[in-house]
Amino acid sequence: MSQIIEIMDFTQKGPDVYSGLTDSRLRNRSEPDTGIFIAESPKVIGRALDYGCKPVSFLMGRKHIDGDACTLIARCPDVPVYTADSRLLEQLTGFNLTRGVLCAMRRFALPSVQDVCAAARRIAVLEDITESTNVGTIFRSAAALGIDAVLVTPACCDPLCRRSVRVSMGNVFNVPWTRTGSSPDEWPGQGMNLIKSLGFKTVAMALRDDSIRIDDARLTAEKKLAIILGTEGDGLQPETIAGCDYTVRIPMSHHVDSLNVGSAAAIAFWQLGKK
Repeated sequence: MSQIIEIMDFTQKGPDVYSGLTDSRLRNRSEPDTGIFIAESPKVIGRALDYGCKPVSFLMGRKHIDGDACTLIARCPDVPVYTADSRLLEQLTGFNLTRGVLCAMRRFALPSVQDVCAAARRIAVLEDITESTNVGTIFRSAAALGIDAVLVTPACCDPLCRRSVRVSMGNVFNVPWTRTGSSPDEWPGQGMNLIKSLGFKTVAMALRDDSIRIDDARLTAEKKLAIILGTEGDGLQPETIAGCDYTVRIPMSHHVDSLNVGSAAAIAFWQLGKK
């Protein structure tokens, strides 16, 4: 049976993992396969457990122990459960626990690009997207709309940061993903070459005069496509666009010049994921 531990002050060993640690600090505190990430909400934590993630501890308000977190606690009988009133929990974490339950989990080793893409027909590539909400949204759309895998460039926001995991509704565990390399210098050069060597035609989502419409029949006819999405402000790097097989736009009206990358991704996945 899990040990329920009341938090008395912020110096206690154990709940300190939740104390004022930003997602970037959690990411960098140790190697990726032994570091820690934070999952938030019972549904998201459940999906992480289903995937095989190893829990370190829980943090939750008292009402959740016998409420919506009781099933999670039963699944992890040897994992400590830290609790306190909502005011103390907010002081500890630095944010309001809107879903009421957090779980610190061990990070897992990422697979190779080759393994992630081995059986894939449609993949998404996130180039240097820094907003965690957009990354989470894209993963959720990828899971819903049939994208087989996601690759993130070295400078992209960590898909396992707390907000990204939460916004994705845990779908970062449902879609195979990995990084294209370990250094920003490896993208687009080495990373793009690797993707092409695996048989993918590359699609740069960019508003340019020489772009083709997203409903162009040549795109859906391609056996394997890598849909590359760029940063929120500047879009894709010129080198990335120049190296792609297609430059593609989403037709728009009312003089709207662009969409949020999360919205654009959903449209691209729906159209280009058609079989």
